[in-house]
Amino acid sequence: MKAKKTPRWLSAARERDSSAGQDKPDWLSRALARAGALPLAQAEAAIADGRVKMNGRVVTKPFAPLPERARVQLDGKTIDVTPRTRVLMFHKPAGIVCAGHDQEKQGTVFEALQRLLSAELASYSWHGVGRLDRDTTGLYLFTNDERFVAFATSPATHLPKRYLAQVAATATDAQLEPLRRGITLDDGPARPAKALLRERGLVELTLTEGRNHQVKRMLAHVKLPVKNLHREAVGELTLDIDIAQWRELAAAEINEKLGFVPRGG
Repeated sequence: MKAKKTPRWLSAARERDSSAGQDKPDWLSRALARAGALPLAQAEAAIADGRVKMNGRVVTKPFAPLPERARVQLDGKTIDVTPRTRVLMFHKPAGIVCAGHDQEKQGTVFEALQRLLSAELASYSWHGVGRLDRDTTGLYLFTNDERFVAFATSPATHLPKRYLAQVAATATDAQLEPLRRGITLDDGPARPAKALLRERGLVELTLTEGRNHQVKRMLAHVKLPVKNLHREAVGELTLDIDIAQWRELAAAEINEKLGFVPRGG
């Protein structure tokens, strides 16, 4: 059986990640939050209150540098702050926002996730990876590792995102051709996209950048207004859980399907 060829974007992403250089020294509060000891705001408060020791000494500054292999204690209990990348897949429902607060009081992805997590996982500070519009459903990622956020959202990574759009008009393959060549939007040129007509009124669009409302704006440019939008894949990772559910990715999935080398994996 012929081996599957590694996509060009995945090879480039791995090369970019492996050549990014050594991590900068971490700071204490972020290390505690990343390790799941306390959410970031609580970690900062615990440090300021004198509840945290580093190498046997009380530290009261949340941004104190964390030396490599330092011994950290919280309320007398030793905490393992070895960096470990964790990534969660979440099936975002419509109606909630990918932000910390929702002015319309309909809810956020963070609130939806927190209700589902165990006490152990809820103690992490989870970062959302990019954004989906309120009415867009589908694959959304959370992580405890800021490096993964930067990697996955950087235009230089070319991490593909695949969307399914129900459009309000009868689409033709000819209408999609400009998207394959690359069009110019009001905020500048858009990269060429992979555009397929799956069936009547259903367009598959794969982008390698993530600008605001980009899928909707690109399809509107070719006279195909979007009625419903769903993200079904990021990189080679395909959504495989029910709506409003989550699961944790294995280290191999993070590496092989997203092109990122996880810490401690």
